Amino acid sequence: MKKTSRRQAIEKMFKSGTALSFGGLLWGTGIKEASEADVVIRPPGALHEDDFVQACIRCGKCVEVCPYDTLELATPGEGKVTGTPYFTPREIPCYMCTDIPCTNNCPSGALDLTTLVKEGESPSINNSKMGLAVIHKESCIAFGGIQCDACYRACPLIDEAITIEKEINTTTEKHANWIPVVNSEICTGCGICEHVCVVEKAAISVLPREISTGKLGSHYIKSWKKADELRINTNPKLNEDKDDINSALDYLNEEEGLY
Repeated sequence: MKKTSRRQAIEKMFKSGTALSFGGLLWGTGIKEASEADVVIRPPGALHEDDFVQACIRCGKCVEVCPYDTLELATPGEGKVTGTPYFTPREIPCYMCTDIPCTNNCPSGALDLTTLVKEGESPSINNSKMGLAVIHKESCIAFGGIQCDACYRACPLIDEAITIEKEINTTTEKHANWIPVVNSEICTGCGICEHVCVVEKAAISVLPREISTGKLGSHYIKSWKKADELRINTNPKLNEDKDDINSALDYLNEEEGLY
């Protein structure tokens, strides 16, 4: 066999290392995109993230027609799925165009007007759920007793998506704090509140609803809601073990001497 010189060995090792590094970079970028894409804010009418990424053809038409330069396309290394539209509320929020040009001009259905429709109504930007505003109480100056209603005043759905509520100042016990409260059922996730927040790092942030909201689970029943009461009678799973439940209650009462 032909003996490899020291120089050739070093060159070969360098080339292999470069190739591996490049491959690792691409693979690492892919992992980063897949993980950090969970916190990206999409335009109004966007499908669920997995469906959106599959449906979006990366044409950029939504970006082109946005009159406020809100939308931009993700580039490699940003931690978002490359070529897909998103916006950064702190920089430029969605200004809630009533004609919804981004969604209206989407050719693939990744931005779907039907998701912006309530029964018997036309599509409305007010029905969009781009994300949900979440308040960090420790950095919101309103919770510290300083009067500030910037987010409340800027909200396009003032007194609906964000309201101001009175809270006793526990520090002085003589004054009241007027604090912003977000209504998760109304908030569109436009991000205008985050954009206008006066503190150095916004105390109110828009996050995807999959991250910012919890889930009760079907076994919890809100007795004051008619829909939940109906579930008690229509869900066989909640009714199938009534005898077992009653016998268990009897057993517990016997143990306490109450039966």
